[in-house]
Amino acid sequence: MSRPNPGRRADYALFEPVPMRWADADIYGHMNNAVHYYLFDTAVQAVLVREGLLDLGGSETVFLVVSSGCDYFGEIVFGDRVEAGLRIGRLGRSSVRYEIGIFRNDEDRASAEGFFVHVSVGRDDRRPRALPDRARDVLGRLVVASHGT
Repeated sequence: MSRPNPGRRADYALFEPVPMRWADADIYGHMNNAVHYYLFDTAVQAVLVREGLLDLGGSETVFLVVSSGCDYFGEIVFGDRVEAGLRIGRLGRSSVRYEIGIFRNDEDRASAEGFFVHVSVGRDDRRPRALPDRARDVLGRLVVASHGT
């Protein structure tokens, strides 16, 4: 299996600061691999809430993660300034593939890159729902050609 090359900041449409906590470091002194998924989710949810696409307590539809993955390229340690670059790799009828790059300090190359797929479902019945027009408009602005993440 060939290892992908890390993406660059220019490959992403939007950046969200995601603070690293002391507890995010593992016994080796760097960010634990599982924390990357927490950062992915935090960055995406921040955009959805800020853009009014998700009301955590009242939206008729919610987004569930159905697939995810991550490639790691460099260490992040406590004290680093961390940003998540975000782009949409695919915008389907009821699903969205988010592609996220984790960048430390002012580095141009990602320390990690991952993805997850959200499916829009009814809050009560958990059945797939078409993405609302407003969501398609907002998320459509973040569509960038996939770079193999």
